[in-house]
Formats: sequence, C-alpha cells, structure tokens
Amino acid sequence: MPHKTFLAFILPAVIAMLLFIALPIVSVIVQSLYVEHEQVLEEVENCGPFGCTTEVRVDAEATAALKSADPLGRFNGLGTFFNRSHLAVSEIGVILADNDGLGDIAARIYNLPFYKALLFTLSYTFIVTPLGMILGFLIALSVNSVSQVLKGPVIFFSLLPMIITPLIGSLILFWMINSQGILGSALQALFNDPTLSLKASTPLTWLTLFVYGVWTAAPFSFVVFYAGLQTVPGDTLESAMIDGASRWERVRYVIIPHLGPLATFVALVQLMDNFRVFEPIVGFSAEANATSLSWLVFNDLQGESTQLFGSAAATSLLTIAGVIVLLSPVLVRTWREFSNKA
Repeated sequence: MPHKTFLAFILPAVIAMLLFIALPIVSVIVQSLYVEHEQVLEEVENCGPFGCTTEVRVDAEATAALKSADPLGRFNGLGTFFNRSHLAVSEIGVILADNDGLGDIAARIYNLPFYKALLFTLSYTFIVTPLGMILGFLIALSVNSVSQVLKGPVIFFSLLPMIITPLIGSLILFWMINSQGILGSALQALFNDPTLSLKASTPLTWLTLFVYGVWTAAPFSFVVFYAGLQTVPGDTLESAMIDGASRWERVRYVIIPHLGPLATFVALVQLMDNFRVFEPIVGFSAEANATSLSWLVFNDLQGESTQLFGSAAATSLLTIAGVIVLLSPVLVRTWREFSNKA
C-alpha cells in the first residue's frame, strides 16, 4: 500500500486519538500539579446597641479575583500524590515507625482513603474477572448444546445484564435486598432476625457487590466465547469422540486451547472494565463499606462549590497507572506468543 494512501486511511483515527485521548490525559496531568486556592478571609466588625463584635468571613471578591488570576489554582507539584488522601507517604512512614503488629499496621493503612479504595478495587477486579469469564464460558457451552427451540430464550435471559444499564441494574438489586425488598425480607424471615441487613455489614456488602459484578460481567464473556465455539473445527471434535474422549476431555483438550486467544482478549477487557468499578457502589449506596478509585474521583468532583480538581486528577492518574500494571503481564505474554509465531 502506498504511504500516502496509508496515511490518508489512518489520519482520521490518529486525529481522534489525539483529541479525545492524548489531550485529555495531558490536561489531567497538568491539573494534578495544582491545588485549589485557599479562601481569602477577612475580619468584619459588626456594631449594635450592645457593642461591637468581630466576625471572620470569606471575602468572595478577593477569592474570585485570585481564581481569575490563576484558573488552574496554586502550584503544588507532586504534593497531591503524596498527601493523606492519596499515597499518604508521611502517614505510612509514621505507621511503620510505630512497630505495631502486622494486623494493626494493615488496619491503620486500610483506614487511609486511597488504600481502602484500592483494596476493594483490586478485590473486585481479581474476583469478578475470573468468575465472570468462567460463568460466561459455562453459559456458552450450555447454549451451544441445547436444542434450537431453547436457544433463543436462553440467550435472551443470558444477555439481560447487558440490556439493563449498570446503574439501573444495581438500583434494582439494591431495592430487592433492602429490608422491605423481596430478598431482604426473605433473609430476615429465614434467619428470624428482623434487624438483619446486608447493607450493615462490610463483608456482606462486598459479597453482594461481587455477585452483582459477576452477573453483569458474564454476558460479555458469553457472547465472545459463544462466537468462538462456532469456529471450533468439527473434524477435531469428531476425531476426539472416535478416540473415546469424554465431554470434559473434549472441552479441556480441544475447546479451551482453541479459545485461548479469545480468553486473553476477554481478560483484557474485563480487567479494564472491573478496575473502574463505580456504578454498583453508587447504586447500592455502599460508600460506608466499599469505595473504589473511580468513586474517589466522583467524590472529589461532586461538591457544588468545593470541587477538588487537583485531587481528582491525581486519583485518575494513579488509576491509569494501576490499569497499566494490571494489563502488563497479559500484554507481555501476548507479545511473546506473537513473536514466537512470527
């Protein structure tokens, strides 16, 4: 292909990547180096019939002028990354210097907001991703084996989590596990405990979020694996059956190796998707028991007058770094396999 034709073909994609990926990332990097201006305070003397009192209040005009002069805020360098709301370098140094027991050290680090969110994010990612892939694979095998009459309904119900918006789906399940919902009431009746609540316990909240995550992650794996099953060579399966291979042996030695590249693709997509878990936390109102890195960004930006852009930018960059670290082993393995084949 001539170079000019190739450049003309790829140029729109390059421009789109620069406008919608590269420039926003650069903007986030710049914003992470700044923090919001401190409010300018002034002392105002109020005099009345019984004397005068001094009151400290915010000077709105001076504060607005300061923000107008420096819209990005006050330069802070890498200070935002190391403060207590993020990597908490000083706080961790103090914790380690106290020489407490390992359990106390872990508990104190867990109480730091960033590490609390990071622990849940990693737990959600490493539990939901493999379980969602396994469930999707099992559904694909089942659908591939049922009769033509049942395939349509089974596929429809299997894809319901993809049809429902994640936030709406989490809200529906939240209402169901509420004390007045069908699942919440059933659990209270089963254990004869009218005060039982899934939302009041951190482990139960995590478990509920994991179950919801697997339920919503399985359909994507199912679609990809089901499409891959249609490409499995029939001659190979027939040869395995003639040789006396059981159904499990055909799955293990023929189907799974054939779907290996697809499994790598599904794992990459699911890792990225699950690492940015956000909707279930908001839908379940689980902030007291579970927070994620994406929720920290949302929390920094939800204030009407005190939006912490620098803090949100720093958390976003740390999230991007986490995604890169997670994907590196899979990408390296894929590159090695590609190099060996070449």
